[in-house]
Amino acid sequence: MTDSKRRKCLTAASALLGGMLVLTACSGGSKEAGGSGGGATAQANVDEAAAQKASEAQVKITPADGSDNASINNAAKVTVAKGTLTDVTMTTASGTPVAGQISADKKSWAPSGRLERATTYKVAVTAQDSAGREAHENASFTTVAPAHSFIGNFTPEGGSTVGVGMPVSINFDKAITNKAAVQKKITVTSSSGQEVVGHWFSPNRLDFRPEQYWKEGSTVTLKLDLDGVEGASGVYGVQQKTVSFKIGRNQVSYVDARTKQMKVTQDGKVVKTIPISAGSPQNKTYEGQMVISQKFTETRMNGATVGFKDGDGKGEYDIKDVPHAMRLTTSGTFIHGNYWGRGIFGVANTSHGCVGLSDAKGAGDPNTSGAWFFNHSLIGDVVVVQHTGDKTVAPDNGLNGWNMDWAQWKAGSAV
Repeated sequence: MTDSKRRKCLTAASALLGGMLVLTACSGGSKEAGGSGGGATAQANVDEAAAQKASEAQVKITPADGSDNASINNAAKVTVAKGTLTDVTMTTASGTPVAGQISADKKSWAPSGRLERATTYKVAVTAQDSAGREAHENASFTTVAPAHSFIGNFTPEGGSTVGVGMPVSINFDKAITNKAAVQKKITVTSSSGQEVVGHWFSPNRLDFRPEQYWKEGSTVTLKLDLDGVEGASGVYGVQQKTVSFKIGRNQVSYVDARTKQMKVTQDGKVVKTIPISAGSPQNKTYEGQMVISQKFTETRMNGATVGFKDGDGKGEYDIKDVPHAMRLTTSGTFIHGNYWGRGIFGVANTSHGCVGLSDAKGAGDPNTSGAWFFNHSLIGDVVVVQHTGDKTVAPDNGLNGWNMDWAQWKAGSAV
């Protein structure tokens, strides 16, 4: 190789090496810049690109993720802003699906029915914005447990037809200490326009009635709006319910223990007079206005269950087939048919406190006094007992709040 050629090769190698050095220098310069500002710019570009691809749909699930003591009625709901719902799945923790429906405008979803108490639910949601970009949201919550909730068992039943004396009586499964808060969320109204007021007999019992008996033919509506109401510390209502019942004809029967007769009136007119036998002088029948709360074609009556016992502890009586029995008090007063008494009706008071009517064994004879009265009576009819010489029945012994005057009744309201 001549000197000239050697010089040309060295020059080319030098140029090539110089290029490599330049490239290496550029690469090295980029790594060093990563600790100062160039990397931040690159991350900003990534964030900007991600933001451009993210859905604008904003999903909200209620109750919030991790909630407990959630309502079983209407707390569960999914809504979306700046988009529409495409899929909502709700299951129990064990995987059982919960039926629900997306609204027509695809902006909300709710379960089709009431949830179960003390149950954990999982919700998975997919939504879409106007550009078709999807958003996903998940949540889990637990509904209120029985130990932290209360319900009110009420009478009469919705859709029933009852007598003019029938109060609305609500028995709560837990003691209520925030009585005003609970009573404010319960309304009882009548199509007659009568004023209806609640009265607390105890922390567990709240009754409603008007000043006078219900107007015959009217409709009474009970609305329970107790969902989420704190009835006692840490104990919440779960009911949302509205029921109505009808008031039948106005029937009030008057039992006179002195004359031993019962006059059955409808709309103030006597329609039948029936001989009776009331409580004996040793076991007088309560006086006062009593409401029929239960009816039994036949029932067993055992004296031991109401305190009438012999020396051996057994009941003074035990009749397994008392016909046409209608309860007047919780403590055991009935007006019922009697097939074992002979010649006593209209003549002598011989019972342990009940009002007896002539009847037939087996309750199969429709022509007896007991059968007639049974067939012409409704739950909620009033039986007024007079001249027994005993005390007036306690207003909370059965559905007998009519034995309290209006001022006393209103004084028992918490609102």
